[in-house]
Amino acid sequence: MTRIKRGYIARKRRTKIRLFTSSFRGAHSRLTRTITQQKIKALVSAHRDRDRKKRDFRGLWISRINGVIGENKKIYYIYSNLMHNLYKRQLLLNRKIVAQIAILKGNCLFMIANEIKKTKIPRSLNSGKVVE
Repeated sequence: MTRIKRGYIARKRRTKIRLFTSSFRGAHSRLTRTITQQKIKALVSAHRDRDRKKRDFRGLWISRINGVIGENKKIYYIYSNLMHNLYKRQLLLNRKIVAQIAILKGNCLFMIANEIKKTKIPRSLNSGKVVE
C-alpha cells in the first residue's frame, strides 16, 4: 500500500482555531488543547448571554419607566397599572418605546398617562371577550 501524506491539514485546522482565540490571554491563545477548550467555553457563553441580554434590557426598561413615573408627583400611577391600561386601550407601545419616551420626553409620558386616565375602556375590551 502506498503512503499518503496528509500535508498541512492539521496545521490549517489549528491555525483556524487560533484565529478565533487570538485575543485571549496567555496559554488560552497559544496551546492547542487549551485553545479548543476556550473556544467551546466562549461559544457556550455567547449563546447563553444572548438570552440573558434580552432579560437584562427588559428589566432596564421597566426600571426606567418606573423611575420616571415614581419621581414625579403630577401623576399617580404604578408601572403595572400603566402597562395594563396601555394594553387595554390597544396602544401599540412596547416597553422599549415607553422607556425612551420616559427618558427623553418625560412630559409626553405624563400626557399619555393622563389621556389614558380620562378615557373610558370600551365594554367589549373590558369584559375580556372580543365582540364584533
